[in-house]
This record gives sequence, structure tokens and C-alpha cells, in this order.
Amino acid sequence: MDLKPGSRWKSAVCDAQMVVVRPPKAAGELQCGGAPVVPIDDTAPPTGVIAPEFAEGVLIGKRYLDEDSGLEVLGAKAGKGSLAFNGTAMKIKGAKPLPASD
Repeated sequence: MDLKPGSRWKSAVCDAQMVVVRPPKAAGELQCGGAPVVPIDDTAPPTGVIAPEFAEGVLIGKRYLDEDSGLEVLGAKAGKGSLAFNGTAMKIKGAKPLPASD
């Protein structure tokens, strides 16, 4: 799986779509709903079952981060499965705090 910046992927088990913002430091597998993601141009419809431990969902416009690998992904279309990298759940990246203006 070649996770290059700007590459687009979709879930194999739900409607979620995502764009890679920052690639991982080492090779690995991006997953959604417990199943590996597929390239956006794959014409197969989503099939299968979402794993219960990966059923929190993907939100559109949110960035997801795997701190260990540095992988950052942007949710391009919402879905019921949640993101993971090599089986480890990815977390929503928090906003940067703004500097104080006194």
C-alpha cells in the first residue's frame, strides 16, 4: 500500500473516503472498519461487516493521526467505520492553540 501525500482511498466496508495528508515513516496498512482500504478508483461497492472495535465512524473534514508512524489522513466522506493503521486506532487531531493576545 503506497500511502503518498494526496493519494485518495476508500473503505471496503462502509462509505468512508479519505486523503493522505502526511505519509507514514514506515510502510504499513491503513484500515477502515477493521478492513484494509482500497484505492478510490476501485469500482467495487462496500461489502462486509464493520468490526465492532472499529465502528466509531469517520467524520468529514477531520484529520486523523497515528502518532507512532506520523500518518495523517483527512476524512473526505463520512462513514460508519473508524480508521486504524496496522491495527492501531487513529485519533482525531486536535486544533493547535492560538497564541494569547493580551
